[in-house]
Amino acid sequence: MRIAVAKETDPAETRVALTPDVVKRLVGTGAQVTVESGAGLAAGATDEAYREAGATIAGSRGEALSGADVLLTVRRPAAGGLEGLKPGALVIGVMDPYGKGAEIAELARNGASIFAMELMPRITRAQVMDVLSSQANLAGYRAVIDAAAEFGRAFPQMMTAAGTVPPARAFVMGAGVAGLQAIATARRLGAVVSATDVRPAAKEQVASLGAKFVAVEDDEFKQAETSAGYAKEMSDAYKAKQAELVASHIAKQDIVITTALIPGRPAPRLITTAMVKSMKPGSVIVDLAVERGGNVEGSKADQVVEVDGVKIVGYANVAGRLAASSSALYAKNLTAFLETLVSKETKELAINWDDELVKATALTRDGALIHPIVKPADAPTPAPAAEAPSDVSPVQEAR
Repeated sequence: MRIAVAKETDPAETRVALTPDVVKRLVGTGAQVTVESGAGLAAGATDEAYREAGATIAGSRGEALSGADVLLTVRRPAAGGLEGLKPGALVIGVMDPYGKGAEIAELARNGASIFAMELMPRITRAQVMDVLSSQANLAGYRAVIDAAAEFGRAFPQMMTAAGTVPPARAFVMGAGVAGLQAIATARRLGAVVSATDVRPAAKEQVASLGAKFVAVEDDEFKQAETSAGYAKEMSDAYKAKQAELVASHIAKQDIVITTALIPGRPAPRLITTAMVKSMKPGSVIVDLAVERGGNVEGSKADQVVEVDGVKIVGYANVAGRLAASSSALYAKNLTAFLETLVSKETKELAINWDDELVKATALTRDGALIHPIVKPADAPTPAPAAEAPSDVSPVQEAR
């Protein structure tokens, strides 16, 4: 089995799909790994490190992809980004599939089977493959570091002979993986932390990290979580009540970090310009949802905007601001999933198309759109190809 890793087609992407330590592990199982020269430089992985791990270094993208059975990528390649890839090969990465059926169909025209890692089901078996959690965890940490860098004062309370410096007050909006890590990091830096979320289960999680929970806890709040653990879209009436509570709370904060996202939808607007202006000059807001339109009115991708002395930090790809760490985790997510697609006996691809992980993540099969997210409603279901052996070994590992 030949695995390819190429430079990301998005020039702003700093992460790489495989790191040298994971390449070494794959080569040890008998796989051949080809890495395009320079693919890992932004993540601190040199060509020499890949060579030492057993990879072959290719001089171009086409050379890296030529004859490969699998392409591992961070983001969905640009149009034409699979040129030279073996017909029918697998492409695995974060594909941003919502509303992108035409782009994915065009990408798969050479017969590729494309898998979207962000659609991985949140079940015990797949925890080690959960790219959303691994990347959000680092993004939550980095959000606090970015806030501290922009904040003109100290986070912890400091008692000195010259007087006492009060602790910063930080408010985290959204207590998913990124939010919980932001809470923990802000607490470690010495801030007084509060947080909010529409999911009832978040209250206990927030409290366990030593933060105060802020929310309108009515009947709608008690039912505001899907069976998969995601937040539901709330009613306009609830949003109004929550906004009133949050607005009064934000006015007293030094740091606000927003993390709210709804799969397949634009980011919900949580903070208005009026709320921003209610904060003290020198305060900082970090909008982790800026790539999806932003939680904060006025936030702009990859910019720090100032409104009446309040800074709104809107870095896109926050996990990529910690490229070495995020790549290391992402590479392990990818390879854990890849192992479920490989026969333990033959070490060759052996995809079980009835496996729940495959069903959840496969966007195309032999070039045809098969996932409900991207498949046109009137499209016929393609006839299945000859079934590969189903002796796939699931990976069981704690997160």
